[in-house]
Amino acid sequence: MSRVELFSLLGVLGLVLVVLELVRRERLAERYSLLWLGVGAVLMVLAAWPSALERISSAVGIAYPPSALFVLAAAFFLVILLHYATVISRLTDQGTLLAQRIALLEARLRDVERDA
Repeated sequence: MSRVELFSLLGVLGLVLVVLELVRRERLAERYSLLWLGVGAVLMVLAAWPSALERISSAVGIAYPPSALFVLAAAFFLVILLHYATVISRLTDQGTLLAQRIALLEARLRDVERDA
């Protein structure tokens, strides 16, 4: 096993351990941890199985197979970032809607208190 493969495996193992620790401390929801653990599993298989990585890198046109591993990792991270951006957008819209509903309820409450 080359130094690059070992570094790749250790990096992916570190990622998986950090995700598990965040779930254990309840700082990361389980549904999001599954996405990260899936990415970690795929990267770990590719780091541990150099021939598959070589086939993928030659198919894509990358001369140095470990570089393909990092390109795939970057692509996975971009997908994860896109997923989180959609979650944040949805939560922002929900927060705006809730603020508007609270304002309407407060106005109604003021009217009821004023009439009473």
